[in-house]
Amino acid sequence: MATIPARPLQLDPKYDDYDFPLTAAKPQSGHPGYTTAEQDAHVQQLRTKLEAAGITEQLDTLTLLRFLRARKFDVGLAETMFLNYIKWRNEFGPNGINDLVATFKYDEKPEVAKYYPQYYHKTDKDGRPVYIEQMGNIDLTAMYKITTADRMLQNLAVEYEKVADPRLPACSRKAGHLLETCCSIMDLKGVGIGKVPSVYSYVRLASDMSQNYYPERLGHLYLINAPWGFSTVFGIVKGWLDPITVEKIHVLGTGYQKELLAQVPVENLPKIFGGTCDCAGGCGLSDDGPWKDPQWAKPAKWESKAAAAKDNAVIDTTAVNPGTIPDAGAQPAQVPIAGTDEIKAAPPAA
Repeated sequence: MATIPARPLQLDPKYDDYDFPLTAAKPQSGHPGYTTAEQDAHVQQLRTKLEAAGITEQLDTLTLLRFLRARKFDVGLAETMFLNYIKWRNEFGPNGINDLVATFKYDEKPEVAKYYPQYYHKTDKDGRPVYIEQMGNIDLTAMYKITTADRMLQNLAVEYEKVADPRLPACSRKAGHLLETCCSIMDLKGVGIGKVPSVYSYVRLASDMSQNYYPERLGHLYLINAPWGFSTVFGIVKGWLDPITVEKIHVLGTGYQKELLAQVPVENLPKIFGGTCDCAGGCGLSDDGPWKDPQWAKPAKWESKAAAAKDNAVIDTTAVNPGTIPDAGAQPAQVPIAGTDEIKAAPPAA
């Protein structure tokens, strides 16, 4: 196999503001640090097309490269994919998903986790965030007495946003090279084939969100404790996925620990999967990882923007009596507008 020459990432000062390493760990064509001049030109072509369409956000080089890789560097297909992504982001409220990620409170998570634990927990041996789902206790009827499908999908979208910032930047700083993907573990213990129809709709929406709006985020996916007959179901799931994605998926039965521990350090893997980690309060609620370590973590850009927007928001408290004209030189009193605690808008995985 020919060696892919290293090439510094071609940055655009208007959109690129990174404070973490920008070269991928492995030399792969089209990945940061290993692009060709033609691929760099495709990035600029895509950015120009999107600017012409009125897009002003998410135009940084790393994001555009991910969308281009997802569409084999076909600029037209990447443009269509990106426009659909922006349309979806804008469905969450006046300022789109930026409002949601800054204000969303998933207070019911501990109760929902009794039926469907979904969480990020530490890192694999490559330094990537580990994402875990346990589907054995899934009971949508019980869950929808606690939450709604919309809120579950909103939470999923918020978690994807937090993967982009602050999780992956913190992991990249610790690893010393760029990390753009996650290692996912889906535990199928207790999932009978009979449960599939009841969760098909939600899983399909979650899968669509992952593929359509957060491409190139999957590093490995371990399907563990796969039940008898799962291969038939997986044959359906594969139809939703890109062939390159399918290559990243490992379907394992009950004897999964050796292969899983080859990728995830034993001290980072929860005890229930054969590791030694036992976080206070439970691994599923700890959200432990480099993104919580002051040595590697920095405030997410969406946090800074939300704080700036709140500081800059003002209301006019000047009272003007009917029939009077205010002094032309007078300035209205200004006070900050309080932020909200939650977004109620409804949207549509790893």
